[in-house]
This record gives sequence, C-alpha cells and structure tokens, in this order.
Amino acid sequence: MKRSFLLCLSAVFLISGPVSAQIKDSLGNECLIPAAESSFSQYVYRRTSTKGYRMTFVAVPLILGGAVVSLYDTDFRRLRNGYVRSFHHDYDDYLQYAPAALLVGMKVCGVESRSSWGRMLVSDAFSAGLMAAAVNSLKYSFRVMRPDGSTRNSFPSGHTATAFMTATMLHKEYGHRSPWYSIGGYTLATLTGVTRQLNNRHWMSDVVVGAGIGILATEFGYFLADLIFKEKGLKVRETYVVFDRYRHPSFVGFSVGLTVIPGSYTPYAGMHTDFKVGPTVGVQGAWFASPYVGVGGRFAVTNLEMNVNGVPQNDEFECCSVTAGPYFSYPLSTRWRIGSKLLCGYEHYKPYTTSGYRIEGRGGFTVGTGFSSTYLVNRNLSVRFTADYDVAPPLVSSSCVAMHKLTLGMAVSAMF
Repeated sequence: MKRSFLLCLSAVFLISGPVSAQIKDSLGNECLIPAAESSFSQYVYRRTSTKGYRMTFVAVPLILGGAVVSLYDTDFRRLRNGYVRSFHHDYDDYLQYAPAALLVGMKVCGVESRSSWGRMLVSDAFSAGLMAAAVNSLKYSFRVMRPDGSTRNSFPSGHTATAFMTATMLHKEYGHRSPWYSIGGYTLATLTGVTRQLNNRHWMSDVVVGAGIGILATEFGYFLADLIFKEKGLKVRETYVVFDRYRHPSFVGFSVGLTVIPGSYTPYAGMHTDFKVGPTVGVQGAWFASPYVGVGGRFAVTNLEMNVNGVPQNDEFECCSVTAGPYFSYPLSTRWRIGSKLLCGYEHYKPYTTSGYRIEGRGGFTVGTGFSSTYLVNRNLSVRFTADYDVAPPLVSSSCVAMHKLTLGMAVSAMF
C-alpha cells in the first residue's frame, strides 16, 4: 500500500511540476535571469529561478526517490543487519532538535537573521504544523510495520522530518551569512535519519520521504508567512545567484546505489556462485585545485545476496572498500558538469558461510573508474548521478579471477 501511494504521489508531482514552476515569489518579486549562452539555457534559467522551483527542487526529488527506494527497503535493512545488527543509541531523540537549538541560540545572542522574532516564529509555527499534519496523517493511514516489529507507524519517519524541518529553518534564517550554517544543519539532520535506520526503527524509504516532507513543509511555512507579513520584519531579501561555470567543483557527499556483479564465479571446485543486485552506501569527496582536476577518495559498503549452485543462501556477501585517486570534471554549462575518476585502494570481504562451503574473510587491491553527471542546484548543493566500475580482489586467495562490479547510484553533495 505504501508503494502504491508513493507511485501515485510521484505521478502527481510529475504532472504538476510545470504548473508549480510558474509560482511567483511570495513577495511579488521578479527573478533576474542572467545572460545565457543559448535559448535553451535561457529557458532553464527562467524555469529554475521561479519561487516554485526553489521551494521544491530538493524536497520533491526526495519524495519521488522514496518511491524507488521502497522497492529495496529489505535490501538496505539487510545491509544494516550485516554490519551493525546490535546498534542502539538514543541520541537521535535529541539530535533532531539540534538545528533549532542553534537557530534560537544565535538569535538570542543577537546574530541578525533573515526575519524578525515575530516573523520567524510565525514561519516556524506554520512549518511545524504542516509537517506534523503530513507525518501523522500518513503514519496512521498506512500503518506500516516498523523493521523491529514494535508498532505500525513506521512510514514516514517523524524524527527525520523534524530534523530536516529544523535544518531548513536554520538554512532560511542564516544560510545567507555562511553556507556552513546550512551544511552543518543538514549534516545533523542526515545523521538523525541515518541513526533512525541504524536503530532498526525505520525503513530507508521512511527516512527519505520524511526528509522530503520536513523540507517541503518548511518551504511552504515560510511561503505562507511571506504572504502574511509582506515586507514587515524581513531583514534579508531573497536574491538570485549567478553561477560561476568555471568554479572549482570541490565536494563531499553521501551516496546510495545498486550494485551488480555480472556473470558467475567458481571459488572452489564444484562451487558455482552468482549474485543478485544489492545496495551500496558510501561517502565520497574531492578537492579541486582547478575547474578540471582534483584529488579525492571514496568509502563504500555493499551487501549482496548470493546463489551457490543455483540455491539462494541465507547469509549475505558483504564487502567494504577505501579508495583514492584523481578526479576529473568538465563544465557543460553553469549548472551541469560531467566527470570521471580513477581510484585504487583496498577492499575487504567479510567471512561468508554457505551449506558445505566457507569463504574466509580477506582483502586485497582494488581499482576502479566511473563517470558522473552533476547538477548544481544552488551554490553549495549538488546532485550527482554516477556509474562506477570496479575490479575487486578474487573471492578466495587461491583464485586468480577478479570480481567485476558495476554500481549505478546518486549522491547529494555539499560544494565548497
């Protein structure tokens, strides 16, 4: 039922996208469109400079992404169980409010924000009301069982929605002063969402959709307050930023993807193995000394189901890797970039037991490359679509046949 709802919601967003892009600034401002290189670029600038786009360009893809992620919820839970089955900490109960605490603390200390006290409190009250209404109506309409089997109110994650709501409040009020306020707030929110899944309290799609709801509720909360207050209590106006096509595209981000190991392998005589598609999560970053060349690294964890002689196994094949090397980037336009990389490093396999066979834990040298397409959604946030190919160590030390992995994924990155 949850999947059907998310797919229907995806269709609504896709159909209504062109309409929402025409929403004007709630303060009645016309957005500036910089000189572009072509009529297509002018069209893109015109569409992406509207208030509707800026309200939805992060939240809507997250909610749509939840529809896709829901198809692999059990795979991501299997990944969690393979590495941190006994993980249990309660700090996420408090961490969800950390961006709000920072926001209020800075305001009390006299650091000037976007809004006056009255305007900010009304904006935040609207945001909290919209978020709570959306989360609770979905929780008690769909009654999805939590992964730990405790209660039927898993979808969506209220903790994650609250964390991303407060992070967006911090971004709205202080993001203009420094991008690090926004980066810090969203880092705390992401940590809250990750911890909810590590605690076995939520499915991955619960967390992704919760993040989208938190951001979208805050955007609409501030939109409603703007309609009411107009110019009253507004200390910093929203401005349009002209992007630098030849900036240094340094980044750090969190990625998720699906990995496939094509073909079959024979680690021992009489043992023929093949793998199903499985999830990969990781952290990746690079520092660029120029617009074109940089150096960086990647840490990734993968979990795959294995068939042995055509029989599915109860255990999962788990591996993690740490790699580093040069990154390359080329700006197609002010917002779109293509890139590649050449990485090498170390990959480790956890011990694996099947009926009649045991693969010992081992590690070895790995080398890989990849291609990416990056969209800069604002000065300090990008969405990256990736296709990575890695040559990993053989399954067992007695084999000379390397493993070949293909991973398709996406990443959300902070740009600096």
